[in-house]
Amino acid sequence: MIMQTMTDNADPAEIEKFSDLAQSWWDPQGPSKPLHELNPLRLQYVQRAFALPDAQVLDVGCGGGILSESMARAGARVLGIDLSAAVLEVAGLHALEGKLQVEYRRAAVEDLARERPRSFDLITCMELLEHVPRPDAALGAMAELVKPGGHVIVSTLNRNPRAFAVAILGAEYIARVLPRGTHEYLKFIRPSELARWGRACGLDLRDLTGIAYNPLTRSFRLSQDTGVNYLAHFCRALP
Repeated sequence: MIMQTMTDNADPAEIEKFSDLAQSWWDPQGPSKPLHELNPLRLQYVQRAFALPDAQVLDVGCGGGILSESMARAGARVLGIDLSAAVLEVAGLHALEGKLQVEYRRAAVEDLARERPRSFDLITCMELLEHVPRPDAALGAMAELVKPGGHVIVSTLNRNPRAFAVAILGAEYIARVLPRGTHEYLKFIRPSELARWGRACGLDLRDLTGIAYNPLTRSFRLSQDTGVNYLAHFCRALP
């Protein structure tokens, strides 16, 4: 099902950027290769924090559905939302080919929050907050969407010189594992900022875990170092 939506918390250039990758989204050797390599670690973190079977899960900024499908295979009932019609079409076709029950909708998280407040046991949002004009508003919408006692898990990039060197200079210009222009340094988010936004909308930060990357083996692992990429696990307080 496709829902038309209007939101001012989106950058059309960012949507176009990811729409251009739609047809190669599921090519594990294509431009989305880092997403495929990173997905097992993301799923591991999610499953460490939350039991997926029979859970109602929302994947915000789902793209072509790599994480959405993994959570569905683990037993969750997944709704994936994105603002790119092109990537959602790819996501829907891939789920159909794999005979997976994943629902996809073209929707802004802020609009969905008005439509379905307190509807989800778990919300995931991977590498999206650093691509929207007002990440605090997006996180606030997720707080509205999650049930009391539910969980919100996000991943993003820290803002410091090392993150600039690794995520932009290294990944985009030297190793070229990401297309140039994928990230804008000033949109990176410090953990202290993310925690503050969470507190303001009723989300308690339970965990911060870094993601370490070994360029020689092209492998990721969870780490205590949150200096570059990191995951954050929030819980919505009970009434």
